[in-house]
Amino acid sequence: MTDNQTTSRHLICSIYHSSKREGMYLFVDKPRGLACVPEPLMQQFGTPRHVSDMLLRPGRPLARADVEKVRGALLEQGWYLQMPPPPDSDLYLAQGHPGRDA
Repeated sequence: MTDNQTTSRHLICSIYHSSKREGMYLFVDKPRGLACVPEPLMQQFGTPRHVSDMLLRPGRPLARADVEKVRGALLEQGWYLQMPPPPDSDLYLAQGHPGRDA
């Protein structure tokens, strides 16, 4: 497959939410399913909860991930792990937060 065919190819992915960690999502190539995801990752991820299926097109924006990185990972390994966003630093500045110095 040429680079042009790879970048123009539409992919259908399934998106799963982690049962163990809020904000963690697993994108998998729908035809391949979860079988291509390494077992150690699945143990850390917990029971996958299906969120939706999506057609990934080049240039289609995703909320918290670069669509080209997701597409590349799906083409190469069949899955992409989206980690939770970092905590909001303003929350740690709030008066009374346990991590804030007195």
